[in-house]
Amino acid sequence: MTYVDRTLNCVDCGVEFIHSAADQEYYLAKGFTSDPKRCASCRAYRRATRDGSGSDSAALGGPRGYERTDDRGPREYFAAICTSCGNQAQVPFKPRMDKPVYCSDCFREIKPD
Repeated sequence: MTYVDRTLNCVDCGVEFIHSAADQEYYLAKGFTSDPKRCASCRAYRRATRDGSGSDSAALGGPRGYERTDDRGPREYFAAICTSCGNQAQVPFKPRMDKPVYCSDCFREIKPD
């Protein structure tokens, strides 16, 4: 069977993402019967929060952690795709569909000094 890349919408953030032909073959090999419902960033976020830590943004001291003290836990990172080069990136914020996300190399190139 031949697969083609398909564009799907994430149920959590609404961003469009590609379900590649290779991913479709992988899903078939694993016995999955339905398409993914979440983009890579939202899947990574769910995996990180599902590990039983039970922490949420309020427990960290605010939505962005500004109020955290010295006893704060490790920083949480989210998986994202770089807007510029298309490579996988880890960022310390939950990506939103209305803002570009850059890997560290591309961010260094565009960052104003």
